[in-house]
Amino acid sequence: MSVSPSRETDAALEGVHSVFLAGPFMGLVDPETGRMPDAGCLPFAVLIEHFEKQGLEVYNAHRREAWGAEVIPPDRCTALDQKEIEKADVFVAIPGIPPSPGTHIEMGWASAFGKPIVLLMEEGRDEDYGYLVRGLRSVATVEYVRCTDIPAAVPEIDAAIRRAVDRLRTAV
Repeated sequence: MSVSPSRETDAALEGVHSVFLAGPFMGLVDPETGRMPDAGCLPFAVLIEHFEKQGLEVYNAHRREAWGAEVIPPDRCTALDQKEIEKADVFVAIPGIPPSPGTHIEMGWASAFGKPIVLLMEEGRDEDYGYLVRGLRSVATVEYVRCTDIPAAVPEIDAAIRRAVDRLRTAV
């Protein structure tokens, strides 16, 4: 996707051109239908639509793999995810409860690549997240958004992206 110069960029996302959106995936795919249930797709679909309306390129395995209907073999999807995380300006993830192993690996890659990271964590459930997730900000540029309703939290997510991007830029 090419970014149009006429895009309507939210001030919070100024200077951001792409985002990698991660979260639980294969553990949510229904073995009978071969797809994620609509409720599992909703947070990702809302964020993809929001970011694309801002003119951002969105890298997301869920959509790329048709919500589970067109799963890519492990060797190919692993390399592709890592490459897209490296290309993205910002990394946004739902770590998952229970933890999503793939998302946790992707969080490690984003941290190693020095990406600004925004983690969307379920409000009131901090203790359900691993120590390394809760402590990631000690070694990476991380903003935590605690929420129970992703669509309602979109403005807060944008603000967290802006804070993370600004912190990373001032640290350099």
